[in-house]
Amino acid sequence: MEERLKVLLIEDDSAIVESVIAVFGLRWPQANLISTMYGEKGIELAKTESLDIIILDLGLPDTDGFQVLRQIRSFSNVPVVILTVVGEEINKIRGLELGADDYIVKPFSPGELLARIRAVLRRSHADNATSGAMGKPFIRGKLRMDFKSQEVSIDDEPLKLSPTQYEILQELVTNENKVVSKQILLQKIGRVKQATDTEYLNVNIKRLKQMIEMKIGHTVIFMEEDGEGYKFVSR
Repeated sequence: MEERLKVLLIEDDSAIVESVIAVFGLRWPQANLISTMYGEKGIELAKTESLDIIILDLGLPDTDGFQVLRQIRSFSNVPVVILTVVGEEINKIRGLELGADDYIVKPFSPGELLARIRAVLRRSHADNATSGAMGKPFIRGKLRMDFKSQEVSIDDEPLKLSPTQYEILQELVTNENKVVSKQILLQKIGRVKQATDTEYLNVNIKRLKQMIEMKIGHTVIFMEEDGEGYKFVSR
């Protein structure tokens, strides 16, 4: 039986709202789904409701979806999946940078939506279950990764990583100087079934490189020549 789940859908397209409600009703009847078409109301609900996940549209009538995400991330780490008709990489990167856990480009199938939600929840639950289970922090020069607190910092300045970005970096640093295949990384983040999964991985790694290497001042995450994997190399 599916777990009980409280979902907030912030979406102004009534057809999509009805479709999502119908899909959850058929395939995840234990879920409790609440919705609003307004970003400001969504922020309020995120503050007052005990949510398991938020599905957020970027095109809202009262405010920009990115601003809604930014506000939610200022007080909550609840998983967020973005829905958008905009598939350009810059918007995906911006969403991930602001703390989104995944994105889905419209139009999408109901099955894809539920699969993505399950994957995000698995990652979130795994993070909570393993928090504190690893040993001493990983420290290389300016970079510090504390596995117990799941905090990453450079020169004592915290980096705001999404759960997906944290898992990717953890896999790379715990295999320092070794190539980690894309397949292993995809398994780590629970993304091995969708055609866009490799793109999703690449976008997250690109963002990781930007955040870390800009502050450190040199390259630490390398793609292998065959393009099939990545490795973390310290100096």
